Amino acid sequence: MLDPKGLYAWEPKGLAVVDMALAQDSAGLVMLYHFDGYIDAGETGDQIVDKLQDSLPGQAVATFDHDRLIDYRARRPLLTFERDSWTHYEVPELTVRLVQDATGAPFLLLSGPEPDVEWERFARAVEQIVERLGVRLAVNFHGVPMGVPHTRPVGLTPHGNRTDLIPGHRSPFDEAQVPGSAAALIEYRLIEAGHDVLGVAAHVPHYIARSAYPDAALTVLDAVTSATGLVLPSVAHALRTEAHRTQTEIDRQIREGDEELVTMVQGLEHQYDAAAGAETRGNMLAERVDIPSADEIGQEFERFLAEREGDG
Repeated sequence: MLDPKGLYAWEPKGLAVVDMALAQDSAGLVMLYHFDGYIDAGETGDQIVDKLQDSLPGQAVATFDHDRLIDYRARRPLLTFERDSWTHYEVPELTVRLVQDATGAPFLLLSGPEPDVEWERFARAVEQIVERLGVRLAVNFHGVPMGVPHTRPVGLTPHGNRTDLIPGHRSPFDEAQVPGSAAALIEYRLIEAGHDVLGVAAHVPHYIARSAYPDAALTVLDAVTSATGLVLPSVAHALRTEAHRTQTEIDRQIREGDEELVTMVQGLEHQYDAAAGAETRGNMLAERVDIPSADEIGQEFERFLAEREGDG
């Protein structure tokens, strides 16, 4: 493997600020990371990253070489044409930024388009950055399409080696084989190297998985802030406002929809309530509940990904 250091460059000013922060707090920094382009039902991770970038100032610490990692013909960057010339080019940016929460506490945000190539080298590069920047906990997040109704609380599946940071949640299945992602590989390699990682997957109703679902993003954000101690009220407020608006619109569309859609939602509500009631009694088999198999979950992932690629 080529040296991972060739994939990224340090930003001296940002690196100096990180070193100052580490000198004041030797416990280490939290690093949130999410990449655009793969399975993210309800745009869960995308919404969180967008709100973080919109509401909090950031300082670039490390920048990845997008020319090596991005396949432009697969995901063509946008250029703006006005009259007779090109006036703007949206350069793909895959960057680690230092951000501060509402209390001034620093944390890191790694975001941008998911690399198309050199995943192993990229994962090793992230591992080097984690070690150099004194990251104590890496956190990733996204949404997955599930057979759940929008009228019930958003469920979560924590993963990684620090699932203890999100008590009260557990995985709904024992094993599933799904298409890989750069984020998942980073989690796997960081844990392998002895680093602490927490992943948070929100359960997004499959019938609205291809639209923005702020409820899922808000639920994930609450879990992340509880696990890390970060204080992000502006992000939470923006997501809460959009969640209320979105739920109102979904309910309107359901009311005006066909009988088949209404019946499906009611069936999902019954299934959800039966499973929740059985779990409360400590026996998931107390009532007959159709829990999706590992193969069905994998097929749902693949179908969702294929639809996203088709749209692109």
